[in-house]
Amino acid sequence: MARLIAPTARLHASWLAARAEWEPGGHQAGGGTWLVPELDLAEPGAFADWVELLHEQSDRSRPLPPGRVHSTHWWIVEGDTYLGAIDLRHELNDFLLRGGGHIGYGVRPSARRRGLARWALGAVLGEARALGLDRVLITCDDTNIASARTIESNGGVLEDVRETELGRKRRYWIEL
Repeated sequence: MARLIAPTARLHASWLAARAEWEPGGHQAGGGTWLVPELDLAEPGAFADWVELLHEQSDRSRPLPPGRVHSTHWWIVEGDTYLGAIDLRHELNDFLLRGGGHIGYGVRPSARRRGLARWALGAVLGEARALGLDRVLITCDDTNIASARTIESNGGVLEDVRETELGRKRRYWIEL
């Protein structure tokens, strides 16, 4: 049975196996790897440092670099198998309002079509409500029909489709 957990260095090998399923250089939405482009996450020490950074992102008492917002990261796992990630950005800056949204998620290719993204998104919507958000913005690539269905199944209402720095995005709002 799948569950959401805080990122942990203990799942390094499973995370690496999942990463190998994405196309080389591919982006895993919700994963947070963009925070450390300079680190070789195959190295256990670098991976542990990145996991610690993911934890620090949610601490509102810690200042963040300009252009970043606090966010909470979870991993989708079954036992000791990493299946994907989801993150909740605590607020929107201009960039996130245009194309990134409050929530990002990604499921490793071998674990798709099981409803994991729909389930994880539903769980994190409760976390957003607990954080005090009244509504959340969630975006997906215009061509990503599976993600659009995931968002819509959780109450997403399409606001628009627009060109952004991240490409052509469908922008949905979910009232909490």
